Amino acid sequence: MGKDPLRDKQGLTEEEFLQKYDISIYERPSVTVDMLIFTVVDEEKENYRKLPEKSLKLLLVKRGVHPYIGQWALPGGFVTNDESLDEAALRELKTETNIDDVYMEQLYTWGDVKRDPRTRVISCSYMALIDSRALEVKAGDDAVDARWFDARYSVLEEKKTILEKGFSFERVIKITLSNDQAKLEATIKIIEKYSGKAVTVERDVMVSNGVSFDHAKMIQYAIERLRNKIEYTDIAFNLMPELFTLSELQQVYEVTLGRELLSSAFRRKIKDMVIETNQFTKDAGHRPAKLFRFNPNWRYL
Repeated sequence: MGKDPLRDKQGLTEEEFLQKYDISIYERPSVTVDMLIFTVVDEEKENYRKLPEKSLKLLLVKRGVHPYIGQWALPGGFVTNDESLDEAALRELKTETNIDDVYMEQLYTWGDVKRDPRTRVISCSYMALIDSRALEVKAGDDAVDARWFDARYSVLEEKKTILEKGFSFERVIKITLSNDQAKLEATIKIIEKYSGKAVTVERDVMVSNGVSFDHAKMIQYAIERLRNKIEYTDIAFNLMPELFTLSELQQVYEVTLGRELLSSAFRRKIKDMVIETNQFTKDAGHRPAKLFRFNPNWRYL
């Protein structure tokens, strides 16, 4: 004989409880996904004998509806009841960029009570890295424009303060987003408090010119996460074409990290991550360079 089902204090089985459950007991916030889509592109060459400079770009859309009409935002949208967060992110990525076979990862969930003036909205941010040469950007339903912005990240201030039971580390970060149509700026203060093994982090947007909602926080966090991950993973290769030179790969690392790297040390670092081919570049103006491709099995070497 089977066991009797467990009953709660009201004498209900789980099946009976679910049949009687009132979903209006708790208010239900809306949920969105916001996409941080990065690429690295070549700037126009001033000297054909030199490799073109590269820049880190972020895709933004210009809002065509309230709130923040006319301002720039991360592409994204609301999650429907019949899809998971990842499914919603993939759908939005396809809608905003017209591609779906790219590297994507969930970054962080943003839940400040008043982050959206419409209603209580919780947002899950995702980061996608793409080779923009295989991309046709188009604006989504509530956007009037979609453009790539040069993304620059600079530290304005750093300060460490000793507390009674630990210390705090405060940083002020400036994010500049620009193209030939617009220049957007935001300043974010980050306060990390350390007390024993406990760490709390607070982010506050001090200035935001042209960036809607709290998306400046998301952008700062994503660039920081990207810089950290590029140091110890193969994430950078998602920004590369199938074939590339080692100089081009180093430029992608440098523009993402925001600093120059010593060539010899860089090549030692990535030697297992690449496979040498028998092909060479055919660019006019300088000597042919050996082409390489990503080695997906480098972790097992």
